[in-house]
Amino acid sequence: MNERMIEQVRVPIVNELGIVTARQKGREISKKLLFNSVDQARITTAISELARNIYLYAGNGEILIEVIYSSGKTGLKITAADSGPGITDVRQAMQMGYTSSNGLGAGLPGVKRLMDEFSLETEPGKGTVITATKWIR
Repeated sequence: MNERMIEQVRVPIVNELGIVTARQKGREISKKLLFNSVDQARITTAISELARNIYLYAGNGEILIEVIYSSGKTGLKITAADSGPGITDVRQAMQMGYTSSNGLGAGLPGVKRLMDEFSLETEPGKGTVITATKWIR
């Protein structure tokens, strides 16, 4: 895939303000790219879930929001990265309804469902990198 990035925004996630900022930046960029309102909400929700997971489980990390082009399409790629404890059981974490906190358990499976592409790399004790992309239809 031949991607070329034209814009990126990094948002450090160290507190709840970082979660709010990441959501706002995601909404601003998706609106600027002319995503429809439903996809803007999907992107914003996915960013919120990813940033919240960083804050709750890793303590700190970052959300990277990138505008990408590939094969004549425009998309928004969200990368959530941390150097926290990692995910010990990815299969369990990806089951709808599973939660390791008091949340609703819609986190990672919800992000995968909301976005067009999703990948997860994790290593216990080293951290987690999740990438999710939404393409303009």
